[in-house]
Amino acid sequence: QVQLAESGGGLVQPGGSLRLSCAASGSIFSSHDRGWFRQARGKQRELVGILSRGGRTSYVDSVKGRFTISRDNAKNTMYLQMNNLKPEDTAVYYCKGWRGDSDYWGKGTLVTVSS
Repeated sequence: QVQLAESGGGLVQPGGSLRLSCAASGSIFSSHDRGWFRQARGKQRELVGILSRGGRTSYVDSVKGRFTISRDNAKNTMYLQMNNLKPEDTAVYYCKGWRGDSDYWGKGTLVTVSS
């Protein structure tokens, strides 16, 4: 059973930066599409960005130019670099890996953007 574990969340002031990590228990990231999602309190979980197996990235408009997804396949780890954070970025951030009918979720890490 593949397990994903996010880390790196915390409290940051508006305009600040954080880097989230998503570590996989197995080497799935080289063979799976990957992504970051987030869920704010009282809202539905939403997509933040995707990193395809081929290495292409895409982002939702609200984070374009501020967030960057990267990977280290040797470490089975995916990252989410978040810059110029805004209060509306406050949410629990989840990573996900998927291929065909299989998908794997982490338990999430809380990011709070507040002064």
